[in-house]
Amino acid sequence: MRLLAIGDIHGCHDPLDELLNWVQPTPEDTLVMLGDYVNRGPNTRGVLERLIALQQQTNLICLRGNHEQLMVAAYRGDRGCKQMWLGVGGVETLASYGVTTSTPGTLDDIPAAHWDFLENRLADYHETAHFIFVHAGVLTDMPLEEQPDYALRWDFLPEAMRHHSGKTVICGHSSQRSGMPKIIPGAACIDTRAHGGGWLTCLDVINGRYWQTNLLRRHREGRIDYE
Repeated sequence: MRLLAIGDIHGCHDPLDELLNWVQPTPEDTLVMLGDYVNRGPNTRGVLERLIALQQQTNLICLRGNHEQLMVAAYRGDRGCKQMWLGVGGVETLASYGVTTSTPGTLDDIPAAHWDFLENRLADYHETAHFIFVHAGVLTDMPLEEQPDYALRWDFLPEAMRHHSGKTVICGHSSQRSGMPKIIPGAACIDTRAHGGGWLTCLDVINGRYWQTNLLRRHREGRIDYE
């Protein structure tokens, strides 16, 4: 049984498919998605459809990212959030729901099953005996159930993030332009900029092996050591 994590997908459906076909998660594995499935990349619709289907086949845990939070707030009528959401990739998301590439969709064109996934089927964090999974970060002296939204979904990676529990934090959100996982004392960040010319990363958090794919259909792999 493996404990796997996949970083920020951001609408990159094809790299996600390539990664899943390569890693081949089984029903015995636990697969944690770290959030930010929507916006920026070319096919948010395909990503959400893939994740919804995957929930029926594997032990899949999907976390809520700041982009999902913004998208739902836009749908619920928050005008400020809608403008912000459109400016950080919502335009690309709506394009993926359009009838043609020149006719973008609207929020009302997004299927009810996708809204149900975004509003009701995402977790704030996931915890195991040795690891903490969050989208963005944690306040190191605070229990998980007391963590504020801004820490879980909006904070960027500090120089160190050693949680008082002693558990290693696995996160995304802080986009790594190098395309490589970022290791700091107490944590590993695997947002490797899939949408921006980088890579989508899947990490076996127990042994440190990782697999990466990108929009050019390239593959590479490596291994990390925690600090």
